Parts: sequence; structure tokens; C-alpha cells
Amino acid sequence: MTEQTEAILKRLVGLHPKSIDLELGRIEQLLARLGNPHRSLPPTIHVAGTNGKGSTCAFLRAMTEASGKRVHVYSSPHLVHFRERIRLAGTLVSDETLIDALLRCEKANNGDPITFYEITTAAAFLLFSEHPADLLVLEVGLGGRYDATNVITDPVATVITPIAHDHEGFFGTKISRIAWEKAGIMKKGIPSVWAPQKQEVRDVLEQEAAKAGAGPLSIGGQDWMAFEEHGRLIFQGETSLMDLPIPRLGGRHQLINAGSAIATAKLVMPEISDDDIIKGLGSVNWPARLQRLTQGNLFQFVPKDAELWLDGGHNPHAGLAVASALADLEEKAPRPLHMIVGMLNTKDPTGYFTPFKGLAKDIITVPIEGSEAAIDPVELSSIAQATGIPASAAASVEEALKRLSLQNLKPAPRILIAGSLYLAGNILRDNGTPPN
Repeated sequence: MTEQTEAILKRLVGLHPKSIDLELGRIEQLLARLGNPHRSLPPTIHVAGTNGKGSTCAFLRAMTEASGKRVHVYSSPHLVHFRERIRLAGTLVSDETLIDALLRCEKANNGDPITFYEITTAAAFLLFSEHPADLLVLEVGLGGRYDATNVITDPVATVITPIAHDHEGFFGTKISRIAWEKAGIMKKGIPSVWAPQKQEVRDVLEQEAAKAGAGPLSIGGQDWMAFEEHGRLIFQGETSLMDLPIPRLGGRHQLINAGSAIATAKLVMPEISDDDIIKGLGSVNWPARLQRLTQGNLFQFVPKDAELWLDGGHNPHAGLAVASALADLEEKAPRPLHMIVGMLNTKDPTGYFTPFKGLAKDIITVPIEGSEAAIDPVELSSIAQATGIPASAAASVEEALKRLSLQNLKPAPRILIAGSLYLAGNILRDNGTPPN
């Protein structure tokens, strides 16, 4: 990212309102000044949920691109550089193109209070409206109902991935309230695909779908299922039964994300063939989601022959998903698991750590460079210890890796760096392997 890009983004942060009200008036006003680019978008699939949004979007992109179509993608947060948030027809936006859009949005906004996310989302809509594509995969940033992306009124489909507790400072602790927020992306007469949900969540989604007049609905566990059988992904829909390869993204939770994408394609993109779906499952890429690192700068500190994994999941639902995936991997290829974890103070570390009890040999807690909201490593290690997992603090990921190397562990360990997308971004940057 160039210095000019960083300077513009810093100026935009300074426009942040003194108080935040969850509504769409600010971005709607800016979009009107820009000529309402959000009304001139390619066919759009709008994706909300707590976990699996990014992975589901990645599957949708991979399957659609495998059919020869051009796909825009909007996602957040970024891991290393802001450009990751905006993908134009398959390619990350260039600095020059991004700078031009940001400057136009800054000029149109004319100094009015607006959140960083709102004005950068407006820039994304501007770019998506000006560059040809066959599809836009649009990921919600936070919630759904009052998220800046929800200014669109006519998506071809909405998708709701698994809903769980997260961002409780915004939406509270009631899962029903969180579900209500996510349900806000559903629109009258627009198809909606849901991943399997807890019954309490599903009840809310059904109520809100009826109020909105959304449909037809394609509900995971009822209208479609995705599961592993004999090392294959089986997708069963109302009119199809598919025997597919296991997705490139690891973990049982990715079967559901892949299933959501397949169900969406079957519902609104019949031109995508089974071969396209198979190609997409094999080519999909979504960094820092159980990503195995095999080379880079960090490997000078990694114990010899050790496996190094990276994951940005940061809530209890993600902890359970990652722990389940690593338990499956342990069964197939046993290695002692050691964790290096950094987390933000807005998260639930106890809920995140608990699924790893009995699986992780120990946890080394670390700070998150560049984040004032990171939990102090000593405090975080105490929380880990309280869940029954041996833990200690280190001053950095590098120090943690060196500590593991000095132990001369045998057999060679499996190391997971996890707990925060911000930490994951720092790792990819420092390792010299940023997303592309």
C-alpha cells in the first residue's frame, strides 16, 4: 500500500462521527451525491452471518470463476493491506484505482461525519458500478440490518451463514437479537439460503423472512445437506445428489460453507455446472482460515519438521470449529498440538480456549502488534490456564516459536497461531506471504 493510500485512509478515519447510530442515512446521502452507484451493480449475492461469511464468499467466487464468469468481491476486514477488501473482476484493486475512488468519495462527502467503513464501502460500490463483471459477492461487515452494504435493495440472493455470539458490544448477548440483525438483509421476493442454524436462530430467521416476504428459502438441514462420507463431500439438495471432492479449505465447518455456496448456485445460477463446482472446491483460496504455511521468513524460528498453521477465528464458535478440524487431523496424522494465541479484549477467550482442552499440549500467549485492544499476554495466559490448558506468556510470536524450538520436541509438533485476524495479518506480513 502506497503512502498516498495510507494518508487518504487516515484522513477518512478522522471523519468518524462523535457518536454512532446504527442507521444508513450517512452512506445513502454520500451515495446520492455520487450518482447512486449502488443501483448500477452487477447481479449481487449478499452474505451475512457470524462465522463462515468470508469462506462462503470465497467458495461462491471460485465456483463462479470456474464457469468463466468475472466476479467482484467485497469483504472485510483485510489482513495485510486494505486492497484485499475490493476485488474487481477477480483481481485485487490497484492502488491507483483505489486512490481515485477514495478521493472522489472524500470530495463528495465534503467533510461530513461518516464512519470509515461507510465511506470506503461507498468507494467500493463506485468501483463495482464502473468495472464490468458478471457477479458481485458482497459480504456484510457487521450485523446486517444496518450494515452499510444493506443499502442494496435487489440482490439476486441473500445468504446467512452460521449465527453465533460475537460483537456483543454492538448487539448484546441474546442470540435472538443477533439473528434479528443478520436477518435484516433478506428482501421481498428474493431467494435466501441459510446454513444450518440453532433452533432459536432459525425461529427468528423464519419470522423475519415472513415479515420481509423473502423467498424462496433454501434451508440447511431441511432443503439441503452437506456432509463427509468416505472422504468425499456429499451434497444433497431437493433435486440433486452430488458426490464431490473434499474442499481445499480444511475443517468440517468448511463443508457447511461449501454447501451454502453450492445451494446458492443451484438456486440462482443454474448455468454453473457440476464440473464448475468441483473446480471451485479445488481452487478456492481464503487466507488465515486454517491455512498451512510451508515457507517464509518465520521458518527460521520454527522447530525442524514442524507443521505451522494459521487461523484468524476469534469467537467460541470458531474455536470449536478449529478444534474439531485439528482433532480430525490428529486422528489422521498424529502430532502434538502447541498453540500461539493473541486476542482482542472484545472477545471471549474462555469460550475460545475451552474446545482445545485435551487437544492442545500448551498455549503460549502473545501481544498483537499495532493493536491497543489486545489482551495482555500474561492475563490471557491466566485465562487459558483456568480452562485447564497449560499456558505461558511470550513477548512475541518469534519468541514463542524460538521457545518451542529450544524444547527439541519429538515428534515434531503441529503449531497453530490463532485467536485474531489482526494477529493473522501480522503473521502473513512478517512471513512475506500476504494475500494476493
